[in-house]
Amino acid sequence: MKKFLTVCFLVSFTIISWSQKNQKNSISAGKTGKEQILPPKPIDPQIIQDQDDMTWKDYHPIPGKNWADPSFVPERKFKMALVAVDFPDQPFVITLLQKSDLFGNPQLDPVKREDVPKFYSEFWLRPSSVNHGQTINGYWMEQSRGKFGITVLDAYGPYRMPKNHWEYGLNEYNQNNSTPDGSRAGTRMEPDVDALWKEAEGDIKNQYDAILRIYAGYDETGVWQEFGEMKFLSKDDITAEWGNPDTSKPRWVLTRYVPWTSWKAGQMQWGLSSIRQGENSGTITHELGHFAFDIGDNNNNPYIQPYRRVGSGPWDMMDRGSFNGPGGPHMRWVVPATMGASMPAGLMLRNRMVNGFIPDNQVLTISRDGLAKSGPVVATITARAVEPLPGTFAGIIIRLDGAEPHDRTPIDDPSVNPLSPGIPNFDFYSLETVQRIGYDSFCPDNGVLLAKNKDKESRNGGANGFNCFNWVIDAHPEDINKVDYKKPDGSAIMRTIADYRQLNDALFHVGNNSGSLFEWEDVPNRLHFYIINFQKNADGILSYKIGIRSLDGSGPQKRGVDIVPPSSFRMKNQAEYCTYTITNTGEMAETDPALHNKDISASLNYDIFRLTINVEGEGWKAQLLNSLTSMKPGDSEKIPVYISHEKVHSNSAKVKLTARSENDPSKIVSSFFIIKAGRKD
Repeated sequence: MKKFLTVCFLVSFTIISWSQKNQKNSISAGKTGKEQILPPKPIDPQIIQDQDDMTWKDYHPIPGKNWADPSFVPERKFKMALVAVDFPDQPFVITLLQKSDLFGNPQLDPVKREDVPKFYSEFWLRPSSVNHGQTINGYWMEQSRGKFGITVLDAYGPYRMPKNHWEYGLNEYNQNNSTPDGSRAGTRMEPDVDALWKEAEGDIKNQYDAILRIYAGYDETGVWQEFGEMKFLSKDDITAEWGNPDTSKPRWVLTRYVPWTSWKAGQMQWGLSSIRQGENSGTITHELGHFAFDIGDNNNNPYIQPYRRVGSGPWDMMDRGSFNGPGGPHMRWVVPATMGASMPAGLMLRNRMVNGFIPDNQVLTISRDGLAKSGPVVATITARAVEPLPGTFAGIIIRLDGAEPHDRTPIDDPSVNPLSPGIPNFDFYSLETVQRIGYDSFCPDNGVLLAKNKDKESRNGGANGFNCFNWVIDAHPEDINKVDYKKPDGSAIMRTIADYRQLNDALFHVGNNSGSLFEWEDVPNRLHFYIINFQKNADGILSYKIGIRSLDGSGPQKRGVDIVPPSSFRMKNQAEYCTYTITNTGEMAETDPALHNKDISASLNYDIFRLTINVEGEGWKAQLLNSLTSMKPGDSEKIPVYISHEKVHSNSAKVKLTARSENDPSKIVSSFFIIKAGRKD
């Protein structure tokens, strides 16, 4: 603990030193040529990058670790077969001349048909310049810290399917009668693929843990919108080349989420919860989550009304974080799949625990009932892409235990409130740190991810309900007000309130004026969460200091606080930092280790203090970088205060800092000093 406190002091001093070194930048000339005082920069600004704006330059490797390195041997070795098939009416896209097909693919020089299975096996499993060094094995090795990996992806084929692509692709979402020959489509491709493979190789299916069936052409999920409503103003504007080969029939076809898409896009196959992938698909990792770990989807239908907010959005691979990658969700049509969906988000804490990827000792588990008796818990959590740093955790869980109902969130009507999580049957809160490194590079922000979770999967009920087991708390629940796409006539279509990218700004941040929130209170569930501080180590790994307090009790500790102000001094510049020292003068207390089912005493006996600043003097201003601090009895913290004055100001000012215990509001203390102007203006 002493080591952590030392680091915190260094963080504070770093802020002060940076500001003193750069304080000249806090004064600038405006249009009139007069000096203007710039506000202090937030210590942890929310910097959101939209998926559409990301490129491969946004990838940041994990320092010192390349999980895609095939020399790393996982604890659980997963062996797969890749079986490649094409169709009488659809050759492998990758065999065509570069950018020659209707969709503008492939992006590479052509690959010979006989080499296609090997090409895709190496594309998915072996790091190369083509896949930017990223593989499905690398994803799972990173998430599991080496516990689970794809060690074999044997290539078979190519095989020619007995039916046309559309005979398999028009078998879902009421597309069955949109065939060119008047037949009714209704065939799944898997039996025919497996029959061809068995005929060529014998019955070897049982030698593998899973079969990846790569088929020529596209996944409908990656083309229905881009080559439907984004390309054509209406279904009547679809051109002949995109329409049904039978020109007497409509050029459009029904699709999953909206009333129409072009026939050419709609006749492609949807994944339908199987490991069958078109050449544009980057969601193999997602499908393996279903197959290897029996985790369901956590996503909604973002296009149907009444709208229902998404569960975890861009922050988890089992939701539409599976679409993360350069260019965002509208770039999932690219062949080979190196754009949107090629770099899915990491797994959230709940899912990593379900998969057995995190040992119990790396997660701080708290009892809500116990919290009221023990007093607040304060702990530090490291970025989820790496192993927790010494003295920190991979995440924090707060069990919603105690009297029934465990989740005391009031019931509301999702058909009226699109932001409703639905049935209040969540079991625990989780907190984790997201940093844009590794596979999280293509998440939209760094910060703290707060969520409600279920032990077991279930639907969230109500109109347009969906399977939901992670519910991210959105620091910005208001409409993000971003364009989804522009129609062919240039008019903008906005993202619905149910779009997964509405959660791009969901993360919590430290300090004032960050653009986000640094605390969250759940009154019905009697919990208050605080984002207290953050730090980066020498390798740039991010971690956050988190506090959780019960609204039903503050623990047996004696609370107290003291402040030592700076000495009175004369300012040398128009804006400077001054430093107060805050000390926790309370007393520790013993608590029963059984309150939280195990001894978490290292995270107890803290107090959390709320800070406010006031200045008296004409033309003077004082600002805090952070309104929270936390420490154990006897420990102290340096608090920087940014002080400035206008051109017209009094010769001196009284600056007062107030600190109040969040656990005992009667423990409040203020301290002031006099600051004098250093020059005449």
